[in-house]
Amino acid sequence: MGILYIVATPIGNLKDVTLRTIETFKNIDLVLAEDTRVIKRLLQHFEIKKTVWRFDEYAKNNTYREVKKLLEEGKNLAYVTDAGTPGIADPGWKLVNFLQKELPNVKIIPIPGVSAITTVFSVSGINGDQFTFLGYPPHKKGRQKFFNELKDIKIAPIVLYESPHRFQKTLDNLKQVFDDKKEIIVGRELTKIHEEILKENISFLKKYFVGERSRGEFTIIIP
Repeated sequence: MGILYIVATPIGNLKDVTLRTIETFKNIDLVLAEDTRVIKRLLQHFEIKKTVWRFDEYAKNNTYREVKKLLEEGKNLAYVTDAGTPGIADPGWKLVNFLQKELPNVKIIPIPGVSAITTVFSVSGINGDQFTFLGYPPHKKGRQKFFNELKDIKIAPIVLYESPHRFQKTLDNLKQVFDDKKEIIVGRELTKIHEEILKENISFLKKYFVGERSRGEFTIIIP
């Protein structure tokens, strides 16, 4: 029986990769990736040649079955998300859940690493003993309800992810629920060249994150 490794990868700066991650990639037979382009760049940087399969939220049932078959044949596999720690706002949990049911004796081993959530929290100056993580807000259906219910959440702070395409819209939604003087923490392009982490009110952030500064993935902490 093979082993499935759930491998955390850098969220931007390739120097954040761990020695254990590199060792794992060298020793496995196949990489399952949410985004094959990202992992191929990482493997190429460390001169590691491996077969990479796309495995995202749209993976078909036969793909799951093929993964099961490879493990039964003794192949060692690694699953990686787009960036960061798998299972956090990505479909990795579906694969783990499938194998726990269909192949209960298989070893599933985590290879820990960086996460956007902990990266921002570490410099936020906010108590992170407890928090509520809600991932990405809905794109359309249920979006207003999602934001309206933020006021009723008892365990704060609240952490959200957002894409560059909807970040300004999310600030508008937060402004409606709280007010434009509400101070929040925003991390953009974490660990990359244009990394920014700001602790400002919503009104300031709406004016600041425009043009070039509107690019990249965002992590939001709402105290």
